[in-house]
Amino acid sequence: MKLVIIIAVGGATGALGRHLLAGYVSQFFGGVFPWGILVVNVVGSVLLGVVAECGAQTSVFSAELKALLAVGFLGAFTTFSTFSLDVVELCQKGLWALASIYIFTSVFVAVLGLVTGMAITRGVMT
Repeated sequence: MKLVIIIAVGGATGALGRHLLAGYVSQFFGGVFPWGILVVNVVGSVLLGVVAECGAQTSVFSAELKALLAVGFLGAFTTFSTFSLDVVELCQKGLWALASIYIFTSVFVAVLGLVTGMAITRGVMT
């Protein structure tokens, strides 16, 4: 139960951080390009890289701290960071083709899923 609470606290903080940073960056740059989410995704990926490497290189990161930062905070801040880590881990294992399939499928199917969900909703609501 303690771990669940730790993840929840990290998740709430990460979601709020995403909202604030994305909003600030979007206001700063303006325009139609989603600068805010791009920055959030890149920052989240960098931070997950730091957390993953610190966890691998030192014993300072407890299971609770990893859960707070990686699963909770960064999981809510951006799921793109976890996707990026998955791709890197596949590449580090030499599974380049599988990494490429994962990248293409994740992006294509997610966008297709969003469009499908929108179409279904439009059909139900009209």
